[in-house]
Amino acid sequence: MFNTLIDAGTLAQHIDDPQWVVIDCRHDLMNPAYGREAYAAGHLPNARFASIDDDLSGPKSGAGSTFRGRHPLPERAALLATLRRFGIDDGTQVVAYDAHGGMYAARLWWLLRSIGHGAVAVLDGGMAAWQAAGQALSVDVPSPAAGSLTERASLTRSVSVDDVVANLSTGGATVVDARANDRFRGENETIDPVGGHIPGAKNRFFKDNLQADGTFKPAAQLKAEFAPLFAAPSQAIMQCGSGVTACHNLLALEVAGLSGAALYPGSWSEWCAAPERPVATGE
Repeated sequence: MFNTLIDAGTLAQHIDDPQWVVIDCRHDLMNPAYGREAYAAGHLPNARFASIDDDLSGPKSGAGSTFRGRHPLPERAALLATLRRFGIDDGTQVVAYDAHGGMYAARLWWLLRSIGHGAVAVLDGGMAAWQAAGQALSVDVPSPAAGSLTERASLTRSVSVDDVVANLSTGGATVVDARANDRFRGENETIDPVGGHIPGAKNRFFKDNLQADGTFKPAAQLKAEFAPLFAAPSQAIMQCGSGVTACHNLLALEVAGLSGAALYPGSWSEWCAAPERPVATGE
């Protein structure tokens, strides 16, 4: 079972295995049509396409029209229905990929783990690694039979906005923000109209988990780089702009052997929507 990363060569050996399901998670925050268009132009053989907006997120508003962030978690029943539509069973090895260093594929990785499916990995290096290995792309769209995936005990933790507000007083956990440093400082109004970060948060840009070729850094290096950020993974909360790239940091932590950190799904987009919540800027 592969439960963190998989290399292109190993995936190529199983690309036609009926017990394996490959999912294309390509996306562009500034161009929502990009993912489907890229998939139609060419994808890994037998890959299904998962939309970050439509398949891997839920409604932006909850009870009482409360804004939940740009990419709130999907309801569990809806998520199970989506994953079964992809043909996933309890015994399926799932591999997620994108063309962005895993920043979107990690979201599917986390979601599958959240319903107890541990056999899910991210293609290390994504599309670039696949093509660099000389592997072909396809334009054929598979029509899989419905899967029978069942929900089991979660392999993840998440916290609510109320938990993060309470943490401002208790200081029991360290919030780690996966956004780029200019967004963390509050200097990118194009993406974050309300700039800044949660007071007390530390910055770990998700791209810092990667090597120059787009693959993840070795486990020992990741462990050493995360070590100064918090006392223990169980005392860490990962967030980003909308709960997507925070999953990249959670994947990197898992690769490093530092399990137990929580995801704040609403992240900055939910936090800054309420003017009463405090905002910090700068480093």
